[in-house]
Amino acid sequence: MAVFKESPPLTAKVFIDGQAGTTGIEIFERLRHRHDVELLSVAEAERKDRQARARLFNQADIAVLCLPDDAAREAVALAGGRCRLLDASTAHRTADGWTYGLPELTPNQAGAIAAADRVSNPGCYPQGFILCIRPLVEAGLLSPLANLTLHAISGYSGGGRKMIEAYEAADATQWDRWGTRPYALSLRHKHLPEMQHYSRLVAPPLFSPTVGTFRKGMVTLVPLFEEQLEGGAVAADVANAVTRAYQDTPFVEVLPYGDCHSLDGGYLSPCGCNGTNRMEISLFGNERQLLLAARYDNLGKGAAGAAVQNLNLMLGCEETRGLA
Repeated sequence: MAVFKESPPLTAKVFIDGQAGTTGIEIFERLRHRHDVELLSVAEAERKDRQARARLFNQADIAVLCLPDDAAREAVALAGGRCRLLDASTAHRTADGWTYGLPELTPNQAGAIAAADRVSNPGCYPQGFILCIRPLVEAGLLSPLANLTLHAISGYSGGGRKMIEAYEAADATQWDRWGTRPYALSLRHKHLPEMQHYSRLVAPPLFSPTVGTFRKGMVTLVPLFEEQLEGGAVAADVANAVTRAYQDTPFVEVLPYGDCHSLDGGYLSPCGCNGTNRMEISLFGNERQLLLAARYDNLGKGAAGAAVQNLNLMLGCEETRGLA
């Protein structure tokens, strides 16, 4: 649902701090042709110059932070309240005083983002998990005490510039050797606090992420046994709860239970929503087991698209602007 602020500026000045990074480049590409946004840029030689960046923070209506976590915290201090902030790092996703930038989280979240001065853009993996599980906890179908598992695969662009360069420089032999590679095997992935907090679970899921040999695209998979559901609920109750949660949202589509239209010869491709800001949620299973699947573009809805969606809300324009 689009949210409008009163008297939005005709042209908003936006500074992308960290424009040279993967997410910064993607956000820039989505904004550079818009007539309602004036992009402020720092010269290449001044990217780490505090005074040059401070001047741009002072000129900007909104600054988007596309930086590592520690650098993002330093940027917040450097900005000093001169402008509104949208942080794409992990640094402030569960921090006090920051609004979580997942408009579909609750019916009121888009309005909270529109009114906020500090918004934390959500992580890529957490969005699929949270949007699948939060409605079930809210509806009383799943206990907050449930111990859950999350399996996911992402394109290699999710690893940032170094991983992109490594994969795109590799030859076919190296790609064959890599295949799909599970990682974060210490089970301490940095997205876990965010997943736990916004899904309203008491404990984080056991999270098993994997990087694939494709550039972008993502699928998150959450398995459930029917005995984990409360009050004798069944698959239809789960499907109805998730469908109701997103029926008025522009970017999240819940497909019918067991929908085969999203499959390619029985396979669920992680690349099916690439180039869009869409997320598709599917529910598969049998009489005892369920599988909640969310697929989306890890650079789109998972990162830069989500940032533009939040920026639209903060600017008081249509939530879908530049993302259709």
